[in-house]
Amino acid sequence: MKEYIRENIEESVNAKKRLLESKELLDMIEKVSSLCIEAYRNGNKILVCGNGGSASDAQHMTGELVGRYKMERAGIPAISLNANTTVLTALGNDYDYDRIFAKQVKALGNQGDILIGISTSGNSANIVEAVCQAAKQGIHTVALTGESGGKLKSLSDYVINVPSSDTPRIQEMHILIIHVICGIIEKELYNSGYFGEQE
Repeated sequence: MKEYIRENIEESVNAKKRLLESKELLDMIEKVSSLCIEAYRNGNKILVCGNGGSASDAQHMTGELVGRYKMERAGIPAISLNANTTVLTALGNDYDYDRIFAKQVKALGNQGDILIGISTSGNSANIVEAVCQAAKQGIHTVALTGESGGKLKSLSDYVINVPSSDTPRIQEMHILIIHVICGIIEKELYNSGYFGEQE
């Protein structure tokens, strides 16, 4: 059992080291963070979606933005498209599960917004459909995926395809990247006076 514990921790550490050593991925994280900051300064918002563990990551990200990450400040507008079970079950039942996020993008998204789709494989059909819908509306698209990038690699404006094909390791890097992006957004908007008078 101890060996198994050590193996998992070592695999996680090694995956993060590969991420740290990838200039391309670090540059992409910086670009996505800058994109988010620009969108907020222009009065736009972020939409996030995922399935399973990635759905939890989507909700986690919006929680950090709407609530706080590390700073006491006003909320930053972000919506998790997988959080409303009434909407999800209605769309899944009345239409098609592949359309559960795309329909919400069409209803809630505006030009200049950002859609972040989280999929370890990069092939989740409902994320793919959401990205395609976002493109039609002038919404910037960001994909958080595993190493191959899957279908989302060619469909998204920005792709952070972390260096692993192992789902748990991918998810661990995704939440790290989400924390980094939230931290940058918070610091930059706070320091630039975006929030105005603080709560």
